[in-house]
Amino acid sequence: MAAQDLARLAVLIDSDNTTALLTAELLAEIAKYGTPTIKRAYGDWTTQQLAGWKDELLRHAIQPIQQFAYTHGKNSTDSALIIDAMDLLYAGNVEGFALVSSDSDFTRLATRLRESGMIVYGLGRRSTPEPFVAACDRFIYLDLLTRESQKPTPKAAGDETPAHRRRDLKRVLSSAISSTAKDDGWSNLAEVGSYLSKSDAAFDPRDHGHGKLGELVRAQAYVEVKEVPGAAGLSQLWVRLQPAVS
Repeated sequence: MAAQDLARLAVLIDSDNTTALLTAELLAEIAKYGTPTIKRAYGDWTTQQLAGWKDELLRHAIQPIQQFAYTHGKNSTDSALIIDAMDLLYAGNVEGFALVSSDSDFTRLATRLRESGMIVYGLGRRSTPEPFVAACDRFIYLDLLTRESQKPTPKAAGDETPAHRRRDLKRVLSSAISSTAKDDGWSNLAEVGSYLSKSDAAFDPRDHGHGKLGELVRAQAYVEVKEVPGAAGLSQLWVRLQPAVS
């Protein structure tokens, strides 16, 4: 069993900034990175605004944490989530956190958790501020969880990717392959994937119409792909940039 499958994760959901409609999808995504042993959703459950969460909380055994808005215009939900996260950090019962929000207020929390050796996954809308995205080990945009067969789908109003976030795929992949290449120019795809995750927390093959990195590189005319036999009969993918035509 992979080490990441054994990682215990605390899933902390900012219900004020997350739709209940994607609860099953986001939990399935989080399960790829570890076991969600703690699942909590924060908000003022006395308000009609969060009424849609009730069935999802029951269905997925998510513990609702009540937090009243003591002062009009102030978000006390953020404070409650941050305090709980720090309590869980010091309790030492988890190896990582999944912070489900699009709020930049959690940027420092993500940074602090990583400073303590925790792995931090973020899940939020496209409108999530860059500092919060960069503060996570990996950030997953929620709209990617709704795509069937990785086909592009219309995004919600106000949820478009800002121009400065649109990635030049060729530049990004070429840089990752070049940076991890051996003397013969070939790179192990696993190392390329690791480099991409470290250099850009939000890089995701699904953003480019493919479910996995292997499928994505095979679709690029400027990338050469080969399979090399590995341990236990499992093959490994190696990639290199196609030589420039003189």
